[in-house]
Amino acid sequence: MWIDTHCHLDAPEFAGQESRIARDAEKTGIRQIVIPSIKSASFGQVAALAHTCNNCSYALGIHPIYVADSSENDLEILDKALEKGMADPRLVAIGEIGLDFYIPELARSPLREKQEHFLEAQLKMARKYELPVLLHTRRSVDTVLKHLRKQKIHLGIAHAFSGSFQQAEAFIDLGFKISFCGTVTYERAHQLRKLAVELPIDTMVIETDSPDLPPAWKNRKENSPLELPRIGELIAGLRNISPDELAIRTSHNACSAIPRLAPLLAKG
Repeated sequence: MWIDTHCHLDAPEFAGQESRIARDAEKTGIRQIVIPSIKSASFGQVAALAHTCNNCSYALGIHPIYVADSSENDLEILDKALEKGMADPRLVAIGEIGLDFYIPELARSPLREKQEHFLEAQLKMARKYELPVLLHTRRSVDTVLKHLRKQKIHLGIAHAFSGSFQQAEAFIDLGFKISFCGTVTYERAHQLRKLAVELPIDTMVIETDSPDLPPAWKNRKENSPLELPRIGELIAGLRNISPDELAIRTSHNACSAIPRLAPLLAKG
């Protein structure tokens, strides 16, 4: 049993193929695909996809890259969508949210401060609705950690993690899981591979972030949830354990990080 904790199945690259991809993924043992939103205009689409595909669930949030084109009204739309969505068992988290300081203009004023404002507002919603968060932390790990501590958030996933061992430990100490994706499959990703070996297995989950961050054997147009088992097999090989053990352990960890997944899995 595998769980893809982060897949943008609503991306244009998958248009018209979403249901087929989800079905094919289910045949390969992928029991759940979590679809995060990126902006308020995509809230309805990710929810609809999750209800169309038997093995899908969704998260609602405003991605930091889309904060530049978002307003306070979008935060109000998110709050109302979360309030309504709490009755929907397929709504499992708030995400994708966080900070992105990799893109130069986002790392400078005024967008840096605007990102932090949106993150703080969405973390308050996570506390309000008692939902975990799916975190984007590109070049911004320490600042994201600061906001998590300030808002006393202790549940969720550091998605597509690329920080240091010490930063991973800081997330773990707060109660978060660390997520690995296709980037770990590159031979030159020495630090990431070392992290995948040295972190306690009960702190790890896996994802594809598809269509983004493809594994070494695919390009962006080809990356999909179908690559998850092979990514898992590589990580299992690095840790010298069986893929089955990694699948079971990381799926358990995913349900720990995202508690609303467990009832969906129980329903099959």
